[in-house]
Amino acid sequence: MLIIIGSIIVTVSVLGGYAMHGGDLGVLWQPFEFVIIFGAAIGAFIIGTPKSIAADTIKAIGPMMKGPKYKKDDFLELLSMQYSVFKLAKTKGDLALESHVEKPGDSPLFQRFPKFASDHHNLAFLCDYLRLLTLGTNNAHEVEAIIDAEIEAHHHHKHSISSGVITMADGMPALGIVAAVLGVINTMGSITEPPEVLGKLIGAALVGTFSGVLFSYGFFAPYGRAMEAVFENETLYLNCMKAGLLAHMQGYAPQVSIEFARKILPDHLRPTFQELEETVTNLPSE
Repeated sequence: MLIIIGSIIVTVSVLGGYAMHGGDLGVLWQPFEFVIIFGAAIGAFIIGTPKSIAADTIKAIGPMMKGPKYKKDDFLELLSMQYSVFKLAKTKGDLALESHVEKPGDSPLFQRFPKFASDHHNLAFLCDYLRLLTLGTNNAHEVEAIIDAEIEAHHHHKHSISSGVITMADGMPALGIVAAVLGVINTMGSITEPPEVLGKLIGAALVGTFSGVLFSYGFFAPYGRAMEAVFENETLYLNCMKAGLLAHMQGYAPQVSIEFARKILPDHLRPTFQELEETVTNLPSE
């Protein structure tokens, strides 16, 4: 929603300010300039972007428009879920988790936390490392290295998506100049025309420069940053799971393990100690 509001503000501010200054909005409609700028930008993006990244960029538009996926309540749910898992492992042993991690979709433990259980990627991420526990893995430092590598691979893939959009934005002002120069070349072919005709042709050419700068800094660069914010939010969710898992592997009590995980969260997403304690206290018993 904020993306839409921001885009409307940019559009109204620029076009409204131009119109208030006495400008003719019809002059700004130059479809041929837009074809040059957007066509070249998309073509350059395709040239420099692997097929998988290009496809995922299209898929990322929806999440970008919605904003960061995980809110404070979602992290509270995640911490509560980790508490339940760690409590079960502490009271009945790590092997008690085996039935849950082998068929997580049917697990009553995970089904108590619907937002977490509905995300296949996060569910698989957690279950993979819980499975290592059931197999006897107990070296937290070795597991931390593996988790970091997996999160880094996830982050790199997501960063390639937002980076591609930002790179496309960076090139738009230059492509706007290309469109403007082509407009000037077209104008020079009509040099014998009267001044009013030449004025319109030159104005149309300058729309290319204007459009390239506006779409770059007013839209595509912010869109790329918005994608980054969404992806950073997803990475934070994984790191929260990582912190809890490693604390559990080092032998801490469930309450302490989830406190380790809670403390890595930024203020606007971090539940208070009292909120978390009240939530886990009211969790249904196994």
